[in-house]
Amino acid sequence: MNKETLIAAIKDIVKPYTKDEEALNNLSENTDFVTDLKINSANLVDIILDVEEKFNIVIDNDSMERMLTVKAAMEIIETKLAGQ
Repeated sequence: MNKETLIAAIKDIVKPYTKDEEALNNLSENTDFVTDLKINSANLVDIILDVEEKFNIVIDNDSMERMLTVKAAMEIIETKLAGQ
């Protein structure tokens, strides 16, 4: 899966949880879910569950704690997909 496809998939997943359309439209590897997209911790858990479902992966607790930015999410997803 290429970088653009992965970013687009993450963007689709986070869209229902953010109120900041401009930040969502400017989503990039450097986007922080909490700071930039104003996503609260409860919704961050929902996003992780949605990522697991979409990519058919299991994200362990250590990875969950690191998954605060788009870049970290991409790295975790790619690592999990490669390990299947």
